[in-house]
Amino acid sequence: MAGSVPPAPEFGETLPVEASPETVAFLARRRSASAMSLAAPGPDAAQLADILRLAVRVPDHGKLAPWRFIVIEGPAKDAFAARVAALADSQANPAKANAALRKLNNPPVAVAVISRHLPGEIPEWEQRQSAAAVCHQMLLAASALGWGANWITDWYSYDPRALDILGCGPDEKVAGFLYLGTATEQPQERQRPDATSLTSRWSPN
Repeated sequence: MAGSVPPAPEFGETLPVEASPETVAFLARRRSASAMSLAAPGPDAAQLADILRLAVRVPDHGKLAPWRFIVIEGPAKDAFAARVAALADSQANPAKANAALRKLNNPPVAVAVISRHLPGEIPEWEQRQSAAAVCHQMLLAASALGWGANWITDWYSYDPRALDILGCGPDEKVAGFLYLGTATEQPQERQRPDATSLTSRWSPN
């Protein structure tokens, strides 16, 4: 995979705001890999630690870290998938629910990003958005390091029984499952929205 991750800057270190053509080029062509295409090997413990270290460098009003990670891999991932699969037939569309489990079974590494609301001055909405930012940053970090990556929420992100299996608390939600591995096929570009048609400019008139 790609080169090593630079060490974290020291607290208070000046971090210049400067152009990064390489980052722009990467973002211009960023594309999630299909979860179905992800195979072993996945990132090892040290590589995953780097990805998570990059993932937490997101906007976080109040410096609350209103999120946590649950890594699911190896035999534990097989056990988790089996317990979740037992719930599929009770979903509104059992066939679709069972088919969705293939996205969970294939990738060698899954990371559940758990969003938590910490009472205080920071609105819950902002805390939940920070968890979504962590998911996206993890997706970018893994992709930039050469891993296939996919951010998914599916029915097992919302079923209370699945959340119990995962170990979520009463006020915790799954912001996403990040599936990581080696992409066995290259993703193709898809249709993208036209940003200009979604943009307006406020006027006092």
